Amino acid sequence: MDKLYKLDCASPIGVVEIIGSKGYVHSIMFSERSAPQYAVGADTPEALKDCQRQLGEYFNGERREFTFPYVWEGTSFQKTVWEALTRIPYAQTVSYKDIATDIGNEKAIRAVGNANSKNIISIVVPCHRVIGSDRTLTGYAGGIWRKEWLIQHEKMCKAGK
Repeated sequence: MDKLYKLDCASPIGVVEIIGSKGYVHSIMFSERSAPQYAVGADTPEALKDCQRQLGEYFNGERREFTFPYVWEGTSFQKTVWEALTRIPYAQTVSYKDIATDIGNEKAIRAVGNANSKNIISIVVPCHRVIGSDRTLTGYAGGIWRKEWLIQHEKMCKAGK
């Protein structure tokens, strides 16, 4: 496997740790560290620097879509679910059932929830936009409070506030 690099991105809701190789971002996850630890270095790959810059633009309300290269590592079913997540429009939410229907397997609601929980490309593959059928916020690896913040942030940015 290629050498992996780490780079932190400070955000209004905590440190976001980016892990990747020379060509791709492999993981974007919230860290419980109180301050960034991994800074840009002479050998930091462009993909990670692009990711950090684009996440900063997202948190500043200047970006709605991401263009840096990333790679998914999971089962074919997980990848199908994650691809469906990328089709959820900015500032909108859908249910796990909606995703199951979108991938052509409406009975796979629990499996969709499980695949959603395995997504390690946070924010960019927007699992935070998936909510319960009853419109309540349900599980999020970064914490429900972050999920709520991300949804509200997108709604405010879309409204131009």
